[in-house]
Amino acid sequence: MTLSRTSALPDALVRLGIEPENSGAFDGAWTTTHGKRYESINPATGELLAVVNEVSTEDYERIAARTAAAFVEWRQWPAPKRGEVVRQLGDALRRHKEDLGLLVTLEVGKIRSEGLGEVQEMIDMADFAVGLSRQLYGLSMHSERPLHRMYEQWHPLGPVGVITAFNFPVAVWAWNSMIAAVCGDPMLWKPSEHATLCSIAVTKIAQKVLEENGAPPIWNLAVGDRHVVGQPLSADRRFPLISATGSVAMGRSIGKVVADRLGRSLLELGGNNGIVVTAGADLDLALRAVLFAAVGTAGQRCTSTRRLFLHKSIAAEMKQKLIRAYGSVRIGDPSDPSTLMGPLIHEKAVADYRDALVRAQEEGGRILCGGKVLDRPGFFVEPTLVEALPHMPITCEETFAPILYLFEYDDLDEAIELHNSVPQGLSSAIFTLDMRAAEKFLSVAGSDCGIANVNIGTSGAEIGGAFGGEKETGGGREAGSDSWKIYMRRQTCTINYGETLPLAQGVHFDV
Repeated sequence: MTLSRTSALPDALVRLGIEPENSGAFDGAWTTTHGKRYESINPATGELLAVVNEVSTEDYERIAARTAAAFVEWRQWPAPKRGEVVRQLGDALRRHKEDLGLLVTLEVGKIRSEGLGEVQEMIDMADFAVGLSRQLYGLSMHSERPLHRMYEQWHPLGPVGVITAFNFPVAVWAWNSMIAAVCGDPMLWKPSEHATLCSIAVTKIAQKVLEENGAPPIWNLAVGDRHVVGQPLSADRRFPLISATGSVAMGRSIGKVVADRLGRSLLELGGNNGIVVTAGADLDLALRAVLFAAVGTAGQRCTSTRRLFLHKSIAAEMKQKLIRAYGSVRIGDPSDPSTLMGPLIHEKAVADYRDALVRAQEEGGRILCGGKVLDRPGFFVEPTLVEALPHMPITCEETFAPILYLFEYDDLDEAIELHNSVPQGLSSAIFTLDMRAAEKFLSVAGSDCGIANVNIGTSGAEIGGAFGGEKETGGGREAGSDSWKIYMRRQTCTINYGETLPLAQGVHFDV
């Protein structure tokens, strides 16, 4: 495959402040960096978008120190005032939604509606965090000692290291940055090397908001690989929390380093998500959900559906529906509104797609449709259906590609057991009109995933619910619910307003 290296910046990128050559270092100001040069390539065309210079070891140390210094000031800002800064960032993102959404499409290949949807998710997170800034509640408890008052309060934790993946190049930053900011924590962002322009554009938008409010540099950026940024950040004691999104292998590495220094880690790792379709399900509803969840983002979401469990009574019909639907998927330029599936992120992803299908066939699987790499510029493949056997090793792994493995089952217990037999535990779903089947899937004996849905696909989570998974998915939770607590430290306070000193548990210690 021959790829072009011509570069002509679209107007949208110019409006976002992207230049032909960009610095990957921000700590209140953009500084010239002299590290490795990253070429940002449009995966749909192979064309060069722009170049980003990686930070050096010295650059990292300066940015980390500046982030730690910003914490000393930012933690003193009242939480509602911090929320006001986040509110203004949300408004700025609204103004730049079209351009930033297009940049997501150009740099990582998401179709236009998904690129815009990702920016909308950032805006939603800002709105959520603004409300949260007035609701960082502690509890009041009754003391067993007379004339004592006991309560808990929450303080800012400290600087947060945020490591993001290419598949959600801006939304995952927002999940962390919006909530951490209202909690009083500054951040240092290490983006994916395959989404550097997105990180620079977001940081430029945030920079203007900070400057207009006279705020310290709480949203900082260090573009670099794991050796220059990722590993030093994970080991840096100035960052009590590391939030990392990526592969299980990456999470294992980061988790060990952070645990060794007794820090906190918030890990969002691999997903191998399954959907169970029962005999009495609405098959048309299931079809639409499976199609988006398996094919959306070219199968490169952590919540993409990779395994489908069909009751034998409806398996043949559902397979035919899927084959027809897969054959109608419009593959092509992700900026074209009629396109349903864009490219994979790079050539290695294409190779992984090929290798997975070879292994699947060697292990007894049968390709029902798709399975080809398209002969055109960019990194395009066909969405693929594979008829699988239970416990094929390849089906226990996460392949970031539009490959869906189909299984048949006799009863729900069998389906749930097979569904739970993989090491990942992110998202899951069941399609059924049977209340008992739905409740069983959601029970303690049902899905072992962090997300379990009924008559909804595995992808497309709302920000109001805490997002994350179990087992090798890492156990982290981001976005809604009480996920804000990981960005803060809890302090239990007891006040004695009496004149004596009674001890708890009836202990007497008289001098």
